[in-house]
Amino acid sequence: MTTLATRFNHKLLYDEPLAKYTAARLGGPAEMLYIARESTEELAEVVQAAWAEDMPVRVLGGGANVLVADSGLRGLVVINRVSDVSFGMWHGGRNVAASSGTGLGLVARKCQARGLSGMEWAISVPGTVGGAVVNNAGAHGSDMAASVRDVVVLEADGSPRLLTRLDLHYGYRYSTLKVRKDRRFIVLMVLLALQPDDPAAIEDRMHTYQVYRKRTQPPGASLGSIFKNPPGDYAGRLIESCGLKGYTIGGVMVSPVHANFFVTSGQATASDYWHLIGHVREVVQSHTGIALELEIEVLGEGF
Repeated sequence: MTTLATRFNHKLLYDEPLAKYTAARLGGPAEMLYIARESTEELAEVVQAAWAEDMPVRVLGGGANVLVADSGLRGLVVINRVSDVSFGMWHGGRNVAASSGTGLGLVARKCQARGLSGMEWAISVPGTVGGAVVNNAGAHGSDMAASVRDVVVLEADGSPRLLTRLDLHYGYRYSTLKVRKDRRFIVLMVLLALQPDDPAAIEDRMHTYQVYRKRTQPPGASLGSIFKNPPGDYAGRLIESCGLKGYTIGGVMVSPVHANFFVTSGQATASDYWHLIGHVREVVQSHTGIALELEIEVLGEGF
């Protein structure tokens, strides 16, 4: 029995369907799956045990923005549910610390209650802090880059590393972490610098964002925005202009509400999703000359 299995076998799940842990409710089984809930130390220990055995490791938070293959994922999948938000006044205006498994909506709510503005855009955004840091998630004209000051990352050798906002080279849905090819790191914590404001004013903005999101984005299971917006335009507008709203492959449909969202039925597969992505890209490029770039990440084999 491996060290990972010896130390964590009481919590390891084998051949666990990943559809239960992804926003689109798609994905085959994880060879092994572990749900970390207690602390960042627990999260670090289980990941390091797998790294020591040269095992593939993938950490998932809310399962948003990831399309997992029907064949599933080899190695260990860690579901990061380590959730904690603390407040203080640290060096350089840093006043919020959040662990990587904390839901973005929870961060927004806790900051609003403290009269701290800057994260209200995240009130209805699915996903967790860790994924948002890596992908520079954003909405309503703001993003993580506007508030992040430092990120604590665990490296493959077991050492924590402090990265500043400048180290991350943030851009539109981009960071240096997102393009690291080794993937042998995990985000443990982020330090934010937010601005004081009237809690009622912050609440009003969050309510406005919630109403707008409910009006303009489809309900149900989806991965969120499929494509990045090209410079000076919107992916949804381009897809709609090609007459693709409502277009369906298998159990996946281009949403009639917002064309940059693909919604799934109970019979959908990840393969359906991938084929619809390919078809939409091909049609948009043929009609407009614009090659849409994926915002989601594709995991596993068979695509």
